[in-house]
Amino acid sequence: MSVQVVVKVLRENEGISLPGYATPFSAGADLRASEAAVLLPGERASIPTGLRIELPEGYEAQVRPRSGLAIRHGVTILNAPGTIDCDYRGEIRVLLINHGREPFTIEPGDRIAQFVVAPVSRIVWQQAESLEESGRGEGGFGSTGRS
Repeated sequence: MSVQVVVKVLRENEGISLPGYATPFSAGADLRASEAAVLLPGERASIPTGLRIELPEGYEAQVRPRSGLAIRHGVTILNAPGTIDCDYRGEIRVLLINHGREPFTIEPGDRIAQFVVAPVSRIVWQQAESLEESGRGEGGFGSTGRS
């Protein structure tokens, strides 16, 4: 299924890339940094992408961590997944945090996150005095066991 997303590049002369898929079956398109930055251990920063988007009504964009950055450097997204609503028109920025032991350098063009566009369901709340019983009941936080 394809969804058309309108993109505005903010810094046209700096060679900013549109999000792209690494393989034909990738779920997420790669978002790239538009500016250099260094994240010290424990530090967080809002990294610009140089892109603004217009999503169709009924869709959201999710900004997700890249597994390679997480396993190799301890760098991930602070509010994962970040949500971009269809009425947001500001620059897409990625909130990265360095959980690693070494400073992490970001260069313009580096892949810093994945971008997934997904449909959004709107909830119609129905208040009730009781809920149907289930096999699980109120059990949570490990109540279903380890295996």
